[in-house]
Amino acid sequence: MGGKPDLALPLSELEDYGTRLRDIKSRMNHTKKLFQSYEDDIGDGGVYDKLEDFESNWEDGREDINQALDALAQMSDAIVREFKKLDDDLAKQVSEGVKSDGKGGSKDGGKGDGK
Repeated sequence: MGGKPDLALPLSELEDYGTRLRDIKSRMNHTKKLFQSYEDDIGDGGVYDKLEDFESNWEDGREDINQALDALAQMSDAIVREFKKLDDDLAKQVSEGVKSDGKGGSKDGGKGDGK
């Protein structure tokens, strides 16, 4: 025993994954406000017009990306939730199994031959 586990899941990293995806979505959806905040600093109206064009075109494909980010975040949350539930269930079964065995030995009293 003591070798490589059959199942390894970076749960701590996955727990933050949904939140990070939602943050990306939020930042992505605020590009127009960001561009508007720099309008006076840019100086050249042509540059700002190009930024508005970019924002307009970006908006066309943004909904698909939003949906994909939402789906990935929800899947990540579900994986974490279900894995924790599985881990808790397995720990409970092990704990109940140890209790039912008495001192933690085998159910046949340690004889090993089933008699």
